[in-house]
Amino acid sequence: MKKWNLIIDVDNCTNCNMCTLASKDEHVGNAFPGYSAEMPKRGAEWIKIEKKERGQTPMIDIGYIPTMCQHCDDAPCMKVAKNNAITKRNDGIIIIDPEKSKGQKQIVDSCPHGSISWNEELKIPQIWFFDAHLLDKGWKEPRAVSVCATDAMKSLKVDDKEMQKIVQKEKLEILNPEYNTSPRVYYKNLFRYNKCFIGGSVAIIKNKIEDCISGANVKLCKNSQTIDELQTDDFGDFKFDKLPANSGEYEIEIEYKSIKKSIKLNLNDSLFLGNIYI
Repeated sequence: MKKWNLIIDVDNCTNCNMCTLASKDEHVGNAFPGYSAEMPKRGAEWIKIEKKERGQTPMIDIGYIPTMCQHCDDAPCMKVAKNNAITKRNDGIIIIDPEKSKGQKQIVDSCPHGSISWNEELKIPQIWFFDAHLLDKGWKEPRAVSVCATDAMKSLKVDDKEMQKIVQKEKLEILNPEYNTSPRVYYKNLFRYNKCFIGGSVAIIKNKIEDCISGANVKLCKNSQTIDELQTDDFGDFKFDKLPANSGEYEIEIEYKSIKKSIKLNLNDSLFLGNIYI
């Protein structure tokens, strides 16, 4: 059985909000019987863009991550819904019945991803339902995906075995794996949102003149073991990325010609060490 999946490349998202606007344009003021009631004009975003800023000036990295219903295979919302208000289609898409779900606010509270909104006027929970009404009419992809100008979003319908091959090949991740909900939304380059970096700039002062050092060897060590190694670029900069937050003590070892210098630090969040003079 082929099922729908969504892949989001965090590297490509520019926060243009076209997916969010397309979702609003499609659903605000428009009800689709059997799929969903109309979306509120204000107070709800079925597709939201989260922002993560890492580092300090001048080494700052900003990542944007679209979030929406994750269409989980082990969805907590289905477990708390009454009257069979939530169903999961054979193609993997979750549908919240706008009639059967009336008054069931516990459905909103059950989602650990925070992806279900509450329509206060209609007293119903609502989600981005993968634009299933369009797919059922022959659309090749959801409208929100079709408007993405940077190819940050890609939908595909494949069987689970094929999807897992794609996950491994492209090194895809899911949001909040600790919740064990088996989402069908996958993320590429998620490290820009959930990991940290250590960066700095290596320089030297000779004859009262400051100059950056290109080609200096820099090692990142933890527990006396080298875990990564690189050379400074033309501006003397270096950056070790994809490090877990709050991961404790590290040591930076810098070597240039016969000069050596080491720096010990504790990593809680992304850190720019500034100019390091040797």
